[in-house]
Amino acid sequence: MSEKFVLELLKESEALLEGHFLLSSGRHSDRYVQCAKVTMYPERTEKICKVIKEKLDKDNVKVDAVVGPAMGGIVISYELGRVINARCMFTERENDLMTLRRGFFVNPGEKILIVEDVVTTGKSSLETIKVLEELGAEVVGIASIVDRTGENIKLDYPLYSAIKLEVKSYEKDICHICAEGKKELVKPGSRKKF
Repeated sequence: MSEKFVLELLKESEALLEGHFLLSSGRHSDRYVQCAKVTMYPERTEKICKVIKEKLDKDNVKVDAVVGPAMGGIVISYELGRVINARCMFTERENDLMTLRRGFFVNPGEKILIVEDVVTTGKSSLETIKVLEELGAEVVGIASIVDRTGENIKLDYPLYSAIKLEVKSYEKDICHICAEGKKELVKPGSRKKF
């Protein structure tokens, strides 16, 4: 299975949106990937996770557990955990800090894979990594449905994505969509602050 196949799944699910979007970074964009629209179909999510698994297998990545930052990482981490036969958990914000709650645990030295729906800046992943490394876990990488990192984003961990998409974004002061004034600005996603 290829990135072209994953792109078709995103399109079939109407997960690749076009319009005028306010991103969690505060920037504006004309495209947005709403992965929840593809993960609501278990069979499509399984196929996407098999693409990620192929990439993990190619690099011989060993994983004891997967951890998805809430909200976007919960469904995809569960399914990837099922596909690769690894324990699955998620982190969530408590008092604006990413935490591991609900009786979830990691053992010192366990190999952990962070799993997200979309990685753009890596902010949620890096917050989750900090929590897990403080507990003694070894983070072996980050996995995602979509890699939206640009050339300016450098992560210190390997990124295993089902597809890499280039989505242009603009500072609000120089957003050509705002200047045209034809499309309402929409705030998708789950992060309230940016």
